[in-house]
Amino acid sequence: MSRTPIVRPIHWPNVAINLAIVAVFVSLGWLIAPRYGPSYGALAYVIVALLLRGTISRHHRAAVALCKRRQFEQAIPEFEKSLHFFQTHRWIDDWRAITLFSMGIPYREMALVSLGFCYGQIGDGKRARAYYEQALQEFPSNKNGMAESALRLMDAAKNEA
Repeated sequence: MSRTPIVRPIHWPNVAINLAIVAVFVSLGWLIAPRYGPSYGALAYVIVALLLRGTISRHHRAAVALCKRRQFEQAIPEFEKSLHFFQTHRWIDDWRAITLFSMGIPYREMALVSLGFCYGQIGDGKRARAYYEQALQEFPSNKNGMAESALRLMDAAKNEA
């Protein structure tokens, strides 16, 4: 079990889209084979989702695994690769409910906040602040509130000193 806090924010509109996708898979399964088709359709959805997330978001997943092992310096390049990929292929991230069957917030937002967290964990407050501020600039609503909370905590710590 990891002592590092891992947050998996959910974007509720993406949940609805994914439920619709599951319904399509199950319906197609039922049309093909009414008896076992719905089960096969649901299984096909799970397999496709795991393949998409395992390949397209591999750098993000690798970085999270490193964070769970508290290897923050090694996680930074993986989060940077993830950020670069999803900035370069923004449409994949913007349509992630369909392209990755993902129910979370944008991978770009997760990467920026996670980079801030990693730099904070290794004691580089300047870079941590820069990534948190970039997250707020690019995602003003910051659905999970982590960037804003981290900046408030950093400011509070600075005022205490």
